[in-house]
Amino acid sequence: MKFSRIASAASFSVLAALVGAQAHAEEYQGVLQTHSTLSRSDVRAQAVAAAHSADPYADGASSGVVAALASTLDRSAVQAEARALAHAPAQNLYVEAFVNSRVPAQYGIHGALPTRQAGIADGVTLR
Repeated sequence: MKFSRIASAASFSVLAALVGAQAHAEEYQGVLQTHSTLSRSDVRAQAVAAAHSADPYADGASSGVVAALASTLDRSAVQAEARALAHAPAQNLYVEAFVNSRVPAQYGIHGALPTRQAGIADGVTLR
C-alpha cells in the first residue's frame, strides 16, 4: 500500500471516531424547591448558636487536652545531653560522601551501625 492510502484510511477512521462520539450531558432538572419546617427566626437563632460555638472541623477539636508526659530526667540533664550531641564531631556525616559508603575508622564510630547493603558485611553506615 502506498502511504497516501494508509494516511487517508487513518484520517477517515479518526473522523468516524469523532463523529460517533457525542457529548452526553446530564439533564437539567430545574431549581430545586425546598420546603423548610423552621421559621426565619429559628434558623437565625441556630446560625448564631453555631457561630459562637467551637469549630467542630478544627484539627484535634474532639481530642481534648493532652496530659503532659512525665519524664525521668530533669531539665539540666536533657540540656547537657543535647549540647553533647550537638557538638559531636561526627554528627552530620553522610555515608554517601565516603568511598564505598564506609565511614573511615578515624571518625570513631566504627561498628556503630552495620550496613544493610549486600556484599558489605563489615562496613558501617549512618542513617
